[in-house]
Amino acid sequence: MCVNDMTERLYYKDVYCREFFAEVTDCREGKHGYEIVLNRTAFYPEGGGQPGDHGVLITMEQELVVISDTHEKNGEVVHYADRFLEPGTTIVGRIDWDYRFSLMQNHSGEHIVSGLVHEKFGFENVGFHMSSDRMTVDFSGEFSVEDRKLLELRANEVVWNNVPVDIRLYSEEEVKLLQYRSKKELHGRVRIVTFPGADVCACCGTHVSHSGEIGLIKLISLHKFRGGVRMEMVCGKKALEYVNDICTQNQQISVMLSAKPGETADAVSHLKETEENMRFRMNQMEQEIFVQKAESLKDAGDVLLFEQELVPDSVRKLAVAVMEICGGRCAVFSGNDEQGYKYGIGEKDGDLRAFVKEMNQTLHGRGGGKPFFAQGSVMAKKTEIEDFFQKKHVDRI
Repeated sequence: MCVNDMTERLYYKDVYCREFFAEVTDCREGKHGYEIVLNRTAFYPEGGGQPGDHGVLITMEQELVVISDTHEKNGEVVHYADRFLEPGTTIVGRIDWDYRFSLMQNHSGEHIVSGLVHEKFGFENVGFHMSSDRMTVDFSGEFSVEDRKLLELRANEVVWNNVPVDIRLYSEEEVKLLQYRSKKELHGRVRIVTFPGADVCACCGTHVSHSGEIGLIKLISLHKFRGGVRMEMVCGKKALEYVNDICTQNQQISVMLSAKPGETADAVSHLKETEENMRFRMNQMEQEIFVQKAESLKDAGDVLLFEQELVPDSVRKLAVAVMEICGGRCAVFSGNDEQGYKYGIGEKDGDLRAFVKEMNQTLHGRGGGKPFFAQGSVMAKKTEIEDFFQKKHVDRI
């Protein structure tokens, strides 16, 4: 990435600068409140996949101005503020350091991983997004979950080696002699960030000074994406929080299943197998009950049934079983007056399309299906459903 010199950017002189003095050079209304421009700033503007800094500006009269985001516009670093500040006002700027340092940890970790992927497979980082809790990185080719595990180990070895991070500006002629990663052709002075043994990349973002400050690199997931792969990852404090959340959940699961923390997957697998067996047996029992109910309604003609707590598939199965032998139209409803009713309606060799359309209109329903069978739901009371079917039954007679 090329570096623009129109604004004095303190984050390049000292990335650990948390507080600074500056003067307001411009303040105007914008889409996000007020846009403040300072003669010098330690607030990093959004760019290269890294979000902008936020924090506060404090006047000499101790007035507090909240900065919600920072962007670059036409070579200026623009601070999105919640109130107006008069140009010429002297302020103390204070960035949200916990937020910034977390971004530095994550951005630095992404460089290491992307560099190692490029070194091992030759794939390019073609997409990078950093959110408040994790990052996504898109690569131009595919590699496996096992490859991901090896990359994670190698990336953390770079962290453990605590290598110094080299950041310097090169002229356009000098940079032509370097081998480095970049998403586009660059001109003018170019800022190159080097993690020895891992990555050399053009970047305008903020980074730690030693790899050990990253703390932990955790590669969370990997799946195919647009001819390559998309990887989710997280570093530093966010990685620790992620691992702690997973451990807490696993501990809760181990208690509920009376299994050791390292054996929860086997316990869940056994529980799932048991549940599937029980569901299969319950479906068999339910089908036997439906057959018995259908037998009791053989040659009964038109039938209207209300059943408790049936899932849509069970509503369908019961309606089909009864319609086959009742000699008329069978309608099964399951639900309640407050939340509405699911329905299944069938008539062997019949055509219910006009009937179902009228029913949906009258009972505030929706649904459909084949000429002889329809499924859906209505928002009506039981008495309203009964009245409608009573009227249609009389009409049929």
